[in-house]
Amino acid sequence: MATKPKRVIDDAVVRQEAGTKDKLLDRAFAFAFKGLVYAQIWEDPVVDMAGLDIRPDSRVVTIASGSCNVLSYLTADPAQIVALDLNRGHIALGHLKLAAAKHLPGYERFRRFCGDADHLENVALYHAHIAPHLDSESRKYWERRDISGRKRIAHFSRGIYRQGLLGRFIGLSHLMAKLYRIDLEAILDAPTLEDQRTAFEATLAPVFDRKFIRWLTNQPASLFGLGIPPAQFTHLAGDERMAEVLRRRLEKLACDFAVADNYFAWQAFGRGYGKGEDAPVPPYLERRNYAAVRDRADRVSLRRTSYTDFLKGEPDSSLDRYILLDAQDWMNPVQLTELWREITRTARPGARVLFRTSAEPDLLPGRVDDAVLSQWDYRAQQSADLTRRDRSSIYGGVHLYVLRG
Repeated sequence: MATKPKRVIDDAVVRQEAGTKDKLLDRAFAFAFKGLVYAQIWEDPVVDMAGLDIRPDSRVVTIASGSCNVLSYLTADPAQIVALDLNRGHIALGHLKLAAAKHLPGYERFRRFCGDADHLENVALYHAHIAPHLDSESRKYWERRDISGRKRIAHFSRGIYRQGLLGRFIGLSHLMAKLYRIDLEAILDAPTLEDQRTAFEATLAPVFDRKFIRWLTNQPASLFGLGIPPAQFTHLAGDERMAEVLRRRLEKLACDFAVADNYFAWQAFGRGYGKGEDAPVPPYLERRNYAAVRDRADRVSLRRTSYTDFLKGEPDSSLDRYILLDAQDWMNPVQLTELWREITRTARPGARVLFRTSAEPDLLPGRVDDAVLSQWDYRAQQSADLTRRDRSSIYGGVHLYVLRG
């Protein structure tokens, strides 16, 4: 019998071998993670699809998170996508976005609801076109009141991307920037990559030399808003101070990709997507992809369960593409080996697994039973290229494995 989702969150995050202080930090993160964390996922779907090589007969299994990537994978025309998550807010958000794609009247309304996500009209659109098609649990989630006393669906009239653990973290970062008299949106106004770098070096880079920021970013709890549990914090920092790691990641986000083509930069520095027709958005929100996403939305199913538990219920040789996000950063060697045994058992010939790590190196060698991992080919050169191209810039590495034979 599968473990209950609430318990699985605790089991995934709380390190049994840790000391009392670390366990308290783990439990604090587990509590924070039970609410909505990501209104937008922070993995680049264009990079994902380049590595995954999704085919028309592909059965894809992924972690849902904010479901932007789930809907974006539909543009590659897979046969099926199964999206898994332990967080009920993420599952409800996925159902909402799928219903919006299928039932809102036209692209403009869909873009306004899921892209701008801040119009008063969106609440009325929800009740008229989306709510009647939602499952009872998702409808209950969106129509219940949150801690502020507002119904959760009202967030789509006030800016859903400013909500959730990550949205509030970005908002707090903007508030701190104002205290230091920094205009984060100046990077979005830069016309060239050279101007973006000039803006970064003049405004953001010096902040990471301030004593308070260096102290603050060295506290594991300070990065809960990024969805980084204490165990992952340790992997991310390595032997460096966290301020140096974050400065490099933010530099890549601000300087390595033109803001005209990077919606992750708009979310970080503008707290939402740009409003213009040509503003960068995830593939599922692009006008050219609207009909495909709408017509293929029924190929997606969402399930509230763990990855390993889901795979245990699947037949041998039945799946083609696996996306793990950064979930393995949370796992110990026993959990990793159990997961990869199930991946290997359920994988069809030519199956691909794509995941990210907080630090740059691949974390599997030496932690997954070699009898299991040796059945897979690690694509080192392609992984390095995917890492370089990942516009979200949050992760140290993007990794691709392909089943041998």
